[in-house]
Amino acid sequence: MNEEKNKHTKRRSIINIILWGGLSGFAASVAYPIIRFLTSIPDAAAGARSVSAGTVDELAPNSGKVIRLGDKPVIVIKTSAGDIRAFSATCTHLACIVQYRDDLEHIWCACHDGHFNLRGKNIAGPPPRPLEPFEVNIRGNEIIVSKAY
Repeated sequence: MNEEKNKHTKRRSIINIILWGGLSGFAASVAYPIIRFLTSIPDAAAGARSVSAGTVDELAPNSGKVIRLGDKPVIVIKTSAGDIRAFSATCTHLACIVQYRDDLEHIWCACHDGHFNLRGKNIAGPPPRPLEPFEVNIRGNEIIVSKAY
């Protein structure tokens, strides 16, 4: 009788451990994101309104490069004519990062073969709308990219 009672107590202890472990795991998975949100320190760069994209001389004609403006990727392009333009580097189809194709002289998304002209307008492939434009200012020899208002 005593041996049977011991087996019953052991089984109950194991079930209690499993139940409390599962409950603790669930509580931690709910509490962690809440605590992380409440204790996070906002990144000063995430709210940046403008950023330097280098110098005019660094960016060769008919080329482009991707930079970060806060937490957003931005593509900066220097056309064959020497105009400098900037657009969101996030494709409007499925948010892949676009790149400049100097052989085609336009912006291209490699994920699903989306094409944008040098004004950011979608011209081929699945992207449903144009790329968001950014403002470009030249200060001396420096290229400053800002959010368009």
